[in-house]
This record gives sequence, C-alpha cells and structure tokens, in this order.
Amino acid sequence: MDIDKPFVAKRVPIHSAEWDAVVGITKRAMRLTAELNTLSFDDVAKVREIFSELTGRKVDDTFTLIPPFYCAYGLDIRIGQRVFINQCCTLYDMGGVDIADRVMIGPNVNIITTSHPLELSRRRAYVEARPIVIEKNVWIATGATIIGGVTVGENSVVAAGAVVTKDVPPNSVAAGVPARVIRSLEENPGA
Repeated sequence: MDIDKPFVAKRVPIHSAEWDAVVGITKRAMRLTAELNTLSFDDVAKVREIFSELTGRKVDDTFTLIPPFYCAYGLDIRIGQRVFINQCCTLYDMGGVDIADRVMIGPNVNIITTSHPLELSRRRAYVEARPIVIEKNVWIATGATIIGGVTVGENSVVAAGAVVTKDVPPNSVAAGVPARVIRSLEENPGA
C-alpha cells in the first residue's frame, strides 16, 4: 500500500467535466466487475488478474476474493497482503479505500466512501467522497457497512450487521446501528 500518499476527501459536482470522467471510470469498473463475476471461486489467478486491472495495482499472490463482487470506481482501492474478501461485497471507493495486511471481510459487506448532501436543494448537486482506512488484522463480519471518513483500527472486529459511522479504535469490537465499541480485545489490559 502507498501509505505515503493518503487518500483525501473530495467533492465532485455532478454537472462538471470531473463528473463526466467519474462516469467513464465507473463504466470501466462495472465492465471489469461483470467479467470478474463470471469466474468460479477457484479461478484464483484470473480473479487476481482482473482485480489488479480494476484497481490499477497488482495485488499480492496471497489476496483472495470470492465472486460476486461489486465496485463503482476501482482505481482508489489499495489492498495489502493476505487479504480475504468473501462473496457479495461492495466497495464504492471514489474517496479511497485502504485495506491493510491480513484483513478478513465477510460476505455482504458494504464499504462506501461516497454520499450526497442531506439538504434537498443540494442533494443532486454533488457527491462527497471520504476515505476509509482498514488497518492490519481487522475482521469485518457479515453484513456490516463502513461509511466514508472512517478508520477501523488495527486488530479490531466489526460485528455482523454493524453500521460504522465513526472511527473504531484499535483492539476493540464495534457492534450495532450506529456501531459503538462494546468490548476491548486487549490481551493484557493494564499489564
């Protein structure tokens, strides 16, 4: 991962040349994910090849993804070593998604960096994209959703069905809607 250049939040006006470029990149991502989703779970080399093309970065030979997989941008995903992504996951990465080493992502997880303004008068004016960082050794359980602007700290667990709207500290379990820390995973607290 290129940690020297962190992703930054951005706002893309919908009626602009920048938006037109985003639409082109999105069409490319949808074409590549459709191709990826025709593959069997055991066609690991071809999955890695297409995923590398999608992200514009060669993924490590230890990367595993079980199709189907959904993505609406692709070029702002960075993946570490020994990352596992289970089936039916969605990454909307226009704001940037950094997934560190040894991360496990369960089925039906949504990692969404983009959103619209809440105000009706501005809702169709632009898209806001904020980065998501998932640090080393994180497990994101089935059906969880991670919202833009969040960092999930090293060694943490995001419980099944959780909706993460705020940072999760390292070595903790976050659960609920919205997610909150419910337990520490420190092996020797106070030692």
